[in-house]
Amino acid sequence: MQAYYSHNNFTLFNGDSATICQQLPEQTIDTIFADPPYFLSKGFYMCTKSGYKREFDKGEWDRVRPAEQVHQFNSQWIAECRRLLKPNGTIWVSGTYHNIFDVATCLQELKFKILNIIVWQKSDPPTTFTDQRFNFSAEYIIWARREEKVEHFFNYELMKSINGGVHMPDVWCLPSTALWEKRCGKHPTQKPLRLLHRILLACTKEGDTILDPFAGSCTTGIAANLLGRKFVGIDQSEEFLQLGIRRLQEIEDPIIAQKVLKKIQDNPMEVSVLVNHAKPETRTLMIEKGICYMRAGETKGSLQITPGFERMKYILLHSGGNDAQLFHIKKGKEGTFEIWSKENLKKHGFHPEHAAYYIVIHFEPKSEKILKIPNLKQKINTYRAKIRPLSDFIGLK
Repeated sequence: MQAYYSHNNFTLFNGDSATICQQLPEQTIDTIFADPPYFLSKGFYMCTKSGYKREFDKGEWDRVRPAEQVHQFNSQWIAECRRLLKPNGTIWVSGTYHNIFDVATCLQELKFKILNIIVWQKSDPPTTFTDQRFNFSAEYIIWARREEKVEHFFNYELMKSINGGVHMPDVWCLPSTALWEKRCGKHPTQKPLRLLHRILLACTKEGDTILDPFAGSCTTGIAANLLGRKFVGIDQSEEFLQLGIRRLQEIEDPIIAQKVLKKIQDNPMEVSVLVNHAKPETRTLMIEKGICYMRAGETKGSLQITPGFERMKYILLHSGGNDAQLFHIKKGKEGTFEIWSKENLKKHGFHPEHAAYYIVIHFEPKSEKILKIPNLKQKINTYRAKIRPLSDFIGLK
């Protein structure tokens, strides 16, 4: 079967989703994200309470259909997706009340095991047309695995770290698609990159193959490409596939790719790490005592109080970039500190020389596992204490 487009592990097919899936080799896909038609378009305009006229028609593919047709459609494409998934593979399906209940029924009929129903609570929802019911501010994403008894992959520790150090819940408060995500063109149901970025981090590994049977503007593919995953996308619209290609070409510029990653990785809840240099003999004593101290300010050896200090739960001690070790701040002390005098530190065996008072943080002397370490030998990183996100040390693979 001839691909519509294939470049850099980014492959697109143009046509009907179920028909093309039938021609793909079975059990070759690690994860599927699907945003199928919601079947809510009615082919006319509606007015908001303020009188603003808004089109209520996304296209023929999204037109309202009888329940029997919707069920047949969902059963067909989900069955083909099940054939393509590896035995430990998982599928995510997005929807609203218009279609999500039928999707759940189809998944259960086809012997999937439903793991979670994620509530995507939009932090910036549009206004509902009517004053006869609550404002629509959420969409729902079913996460299911192919087999009842075959274990799936879940990046629990990473999800925990970006949720402030606690088990991530099934309600995600994330904004809608930003304007900068539509620079290459618009799609009427485009999902935000931040949402797909989190989904792929949660359940895939670098090098995995991701399928989106309703690719649209290829948000899933862009997130997959940025994270080093392979992508297969299907859509019946050449116009939308061309939009996806333009988006891929945009992030082939490494500077733009890094800017995009930074925007979607910024997380106000992520746990942070205090990275601090100390002379070898001082670092040894700090670990023995479970005490880290430093000056506050802009000078060499000082701590700059920057955003993230209030979410600090780990300390990484090193000596000029060598012998880095990660420690957990003692329970009850997260994000807090004490001010000690030079004399108080001397009572604990330390020899502070440069200031009358110091910031002191207590930590557990048993070191934690580090999966990756940034270059601490760079001049900018070596001597000044810094606040860094935990993902810098556990990786985003």
